[in-house]
Amino acid sequence: MVNTMKTEIRQRIEQIRRGEIPAGYKKTKAGIVPLEWKESRFKFLFNRINRKNNEGNTNVLTISAQHGLINQEDFFHKTIASDDKSNYFLLYRGDFAYNKSYSSGYPFGALKRLDRYDKGIVSPLYICFSANKENKCPDFYLHYFESGKLNSEIQAVAQEGARNHGLLNISIDDFFNSVILVPPLHEQQRIVEILSTQDKVIELYEKKIEQLQLLKKVCLQKMFPKQGSNVPEVRFPDFTEPWEQRKLEEEISSVDTGKSKYVASNSGKYEILGSTSVIGYDNTYDYEGNFLLTARVGANAGQLYRHSGKVKITDNTVFIQGNQLDFIYCALIHFDLHKLSFGTGQPLVKASELKKLILSIPCAQSEKEQIGSFFQTFDHLITLHQRQLDEEKRKKKALMQLLLTGIMRVEI
Repeated sequence: MVNTMKTEIRQRIEQIRRGEIPAGYKKTKAGIVPLEWKESRFKFLFNRINRKNNEGNTNVLTISAQHGLINQEDFFHKTIASDDKSNYFLLYRGDFAYNKSYSSGYPFGALKRLDRYDKGIVSPLYICFSANKENKCPDFYLHYFESGKLNSEIQAVAQEGARNHGLLNISIDDFFNSVILVPPLHEQQRIVEILSTQDKVIELYEKKIEQLQLLKKVCLQKMFPKQGSNVPEVRFPDFTEPWEQRKLEEEISSVDTGKSKYVASNSGKYEILGSTSVIGYDNTYDYEGNFLLTARVGANAGQLYRHSGKVKITDNTVFIQGNQLDFIYCALIHFDLHKLSFGTGQPLVKASELKKLILSIPCAQSEKEQIGSFFQTFDHLITLHQRQLDEEKRKKKALMQLLLTGIMRVEI
């Protein structure tokens, strides 16, 4: 029966790709959908919110791809809101906000629901709304928006070439006149059940990774000497000698500023440092071996990356080469390179200053090797869980593409 269903779905997908309308389906402005599904204007299911912050609420929220509407200071580690927040919109739990700013993964802006707090405030540049009484299943539209189903409508009304300071040029009226799909209520509810179950699986992996990262942080704190001490709290057996204070340049081969535009990931694909977007490859400035890389300037200054194999680095990176990089990586993570920022502008880490950085180093080579190997195993475990998390996210994406288009029908 499962194989029969898969065959039907594949046939349906192929028909739609060819522009054909499968039996039991119809063509609408929003695409080819089941006959029972209806279309509606956004404004008939959602009401605009223009409630001002008259109560002096200071919980300033921003939209995060992973966390949804989250406190701005928790997300950015600083407040970037204006001092006068009386013009901000006040949201309550369950309200939605749309950020017209396009970003990686959200070419037509991000739309999220407030689930984390009882209330908070958002920039007046956001479009805010809540489900009205005609909307019997707001949870369905939480997944609908996350899938990007509204993107084609926004693309149709956003003025091309009229983007202002990173914001899509879309009017309030055009947004609320967007067309959205309305499956039968029982089908909406069943789709929510399926996607929410997948969300719980994803959440379990996220929590596991978070716990492993926290445990790694605790291990680093206990296996490296505290400030003012030269003896770690926890050590491997048979090591008793105090650690020494040494400059980084004494422990590695070189610390240099990057020369080219690209960095290679361990998967062999070429990507912008710190990004997941694959870009083109050029054949200049090749290096091979084990490397540590950290952004030299900008928001990622001090964030450390470990790479192995053929690598291309950017002008905006510091490139660290050596033989004992497993331990040095741990030492620099424990030190927290984000502390190294110079100047009054954006964060800056200088290669010349990094060379002079004083680190606590074991006297015994074998102790360095054991510490490096221990944390490398730790990182491998985190990587394995991250890969499984990515796989579960891909499963959810595939489910959304099938369920929210009606290509795959749910049993009631």
